[in-house]
Parts: sequence; structure tokens; C-alpha cells
Amino acid sequence: MNDTARLLIDCKNDLGEGPFWHPMRQELMWFDINAGDLYRANADGTIVKKTNFGEPVAAAALIDKDTILVASASAIIRFSLDTGVRKSILPLEADNPITRSNDSRVSPHGGWWMGTMGTSGQHGAGAVYHFRDGKLTRILDHVSIPNATCFSPDGKVAYFADSPTRQIRRAPLDAESGLPNGPWEVFVDTTGSGGVPDGAVVDCAGYVWNAQYGAGRVVRYAPDGTIDRIVAVPARDVTCPAFGGPELKTLFITTARQEMSAEAIAAQPEAGGIFAIDVDVAGQAETPIRL
Repeated sequence: MNDTARLLIDCKNDLGEGPFWHPMRQELMWFDINAGDLYRANADGTIVKKTNFGEPVAAAALIDKDTILVASASAIIRFSLDTGVRKSILPLEADNPITRSNDSRVSPHGGWWMGTMGTSGQHGAGAVYHFRDGKLTRILDHVSIPNATCFSPDGKVAYFADSPTRQIRRAPLDAESGLPNGPWEVFVDTTGSGGVPDGAVVDCAGYVWNAQYGAGRVVRYAPDGTIDRIVAVPARDVTCPAFGGPELKTLFITTARQEMSAEAIAAQPEAGGIFAIDVDVAGQAETPIRL
């Protein structure tokens, strides 16, 4: 089953990323990383608000209806969606000027996994962290471009990709801590496919939907790693999918236009927009972080 996503919001983001559906507000939220902007929109694509953080921002975790955590280039920030009040609660590689936050997701155990990377993708400059119960733990070191962070519905498996390797890996998780308790093994290798694994999300059936940067597509992988379907996106650089809408059966997809030439943008004028497609399987509701 192959389909094509439709343009929902022509926002022309430089680097649209980190989409997530806020179930208590029925809003889609995402970031334009390089601009430092957090966007909020209704399911029909109407933009509700845009907030600038003054530095790159890439990732968020839900706390409650009003409050989220935002991972910036230097800190974990508690942010009120209603009042706009923000408070830095923990530094995030604040002493390293070349890194910023990137891909993230909260696991079914309530732990927020978030990655960091060099602002120019410097090899091995980043890491992956786990934040739960007020404790920040480093899970992985020497990461170049962390992506595809997502989890099986039963919370037994984590998925992750260091994009330049072109591999999505998976590891078993401890039932209590939510941390890896076994080796990381290759789930999918996209070498030769024309795309690099970027952001990913798992649906309620346990299938992994992976955005493939440079290939203009989102691929749904079965739990055994075989390709189940492909969703084409009319923008080359696809960054991350997220399930949303009233029944979690709309797949929202962020894209980028960074480093595209004027000719390339003329050929793909919708690049940097938010795309959407209705699907026949529901996603998983975002898990609030356990603070």
C-alpha cells in the first residue's frame, strides 16, 4: 500500500522537526529548529500560535494540559502554553557551544529520551539522554545525528538511529527503569535506498513509521523489519512523522528546506511544510513525562 501525503500547512520551515500531538489540547506542535520556533496548530492546519525561544529548539515532552518541557540548545525548559512563562530547570550541554538538542520521545515508562548533536552534524559530537524523576542519565555517547527515537506499545523495545550509519537499531528495555538492558541490534539498514533514517514513531500495532531524509518518503516497517508500506511526500527532505487527530489516525509529517538551492526550492515549493495523510491504523498517544 503506497500513498502520497497532502500539504497541510505551507509554513516553509528551514528545519521542521519534532512533531507531536497534544491530546489534552487537540493540537499539533512542532519546531523549526534553526529559527528557534515552536508552532502550534489545529488538526485542520490552522496555526494557533508561534513562540520563539531565542536559540535552537528541537524537542518537547508533555507534562499536563498547560505545561511541556522543551529541550533547547543549552537547557531543559519548563514552558507554559497558556501564559508563555518559561523556566530553565536543568542545563543540557550548556558548556558545549557546538551542540544542540535534536530528536526525542517519552517512553511508555515516562522517561524522556532526547538526543544532542553538533550544530553542523560533527561526527560523534552528540549523545542521548534519559530524563525521569528529576534524574538525567546519559544512555549513548559519540552520536552524530540522533534520530528515530520511539518505542513499542508494550514498552519492551526502544528504537534509535544515528542517521549517518543509515541503520535503525533496537534494544530491550528494563521494565522498571525503562533503560536499555541488552545489546543494540540492527532493525533496518537503509543503505542503498536513497534516504537516511530520520524521525520515527510507532503505531498501536507496533509498526515503525520512519521519515527518510533525502528520499521524500515515510516508510512503515513491520516488527520484523520488512517494509509494509510507503507514504510519498512532495518534499525531498522528510524529517519526522507524528500521529494525531481525534482518533490518532492522521499522520502528520514535518519537512525541511535547509541548504536547498533556489532551483531546488522552485522545483519543490512545498518543502519545509507540514504534510498529512489519513491512515487506517491509530498511533499511540504521547506519554506524559514522569517528573
